[in-house]
Amino acid sequence: MKKILIIILLLVAAVAGIFWITWNIDPVEEITLETPPLLVGFSLGVYREERWLKDLDLFNEKVKELGAVSVSLMTDEVDVQISQIRNLISQNVKVIVIVPSNFKKLSGVIDEAQEAGIKVIAYDRLILDSDLDLYISFDSVEVGRIQAQALVDRVPSGNYAYIGGSPTDNNAYLLREGSMEVLNDKVESGEIDIVIDEYSTDWDPSVAYENIKNYLESGGELDAVVAANDGTASGVIEALREFDLEGEITVSGQDAELAACRRLVSGEQTVTVYKPIRAIAHKAAELAVKMAKGEEPEVNNNINNGYKDVPAFYIEPIVVSKDTLDETVIEDRFYSREEIYGDN
Repeated sequence: MKKILIIILLLVAAVAGIFWITWNIDPVEEITLETPPLLVGFSLGVYREERWLKDLDLFNEKVKELGAVSVSLMTDEVDVQISQIRNLISQNVKVIVIVPSNFKKLSGVIDEAQEAGIKVIAYDRLILDSDLDLYISFDSVEVGRIQAQALVDRVPSGNYAYIGGSPTDNNAYLLREGSMEVLNDKVESGEIDIVIDEYSTDWDPSVAYENIKNYLESGGELDAVVAANDGTASGVIEALREFDLEGEITVSGQDAELAACRRLVSGEQTVTVYKPIRAIAHKAAELAVKMAKGEEPEVNNNINNGYKDVPAFYIEPIVVSKDTLDETVIEDRFYSREEIYGDN
């Protein structure tokens, strides 16, 4: 009997101990599965010009601010870009933003993205014959008009050269289309003679340099050069310098590169076209994140890419001359006054 009583007392003590332990242990925090990050891919297929890395940095900055994660890859070789886009597809991104290295050769991999349920945005370079969900850019035809009109306003007659962009970039054709809309009436009236009309492979300044140099060496005369961007303008001006013509011939450009803004100050370049990079990069990020969430993007235009009418969002370009640097690129803090003017 005594043994039974001892066993009962031990059982009671054990149960009491269990309850004491239960009530005195700190509660374990509830374990929850964290929501996976919203992934947005950015495939940069060109970075020869200084602006593109700035685009990418600003895009990534805004995506992070919006609470998403940007996965970015870059190359200037189309086969490598195709491989990199496939890499982004494998990472289960929701949207891929693409600056194409070649505007004709990405349709197949874009189909792969669409089959995986991934939205595709072409950024500032249209991709032809492809199932795009959105195109965001500046109106390249309008940029071409602005470039040509700025020169015609200053030099209404004479010998003009057209130095275009890369034949693998659809923007090069759109720019030329816009410029010719302005120039053709003057050509037909005989006021303007287009003495050079050449594209520049890969937007290479050395190609622009050779085209101008060869013409001048042959005894040709120039009054104005519509250069499709600031890179080709730099090649043009280098050739003009060898003939002591820098600052004597009006020259256009595009992108408001720092070197070009300095050339505006020195008088070597007449105008550039400022495309507010912060505006397009941030807007692209906003639209990409919105689409990644399954929401409809904001659009204000459309463009046919040979496959479909692609919804588009266009941002307004701005012509910049020496006289308007303060109210454009400096006011927007694209560059500081010190960066452009130095110690002057």
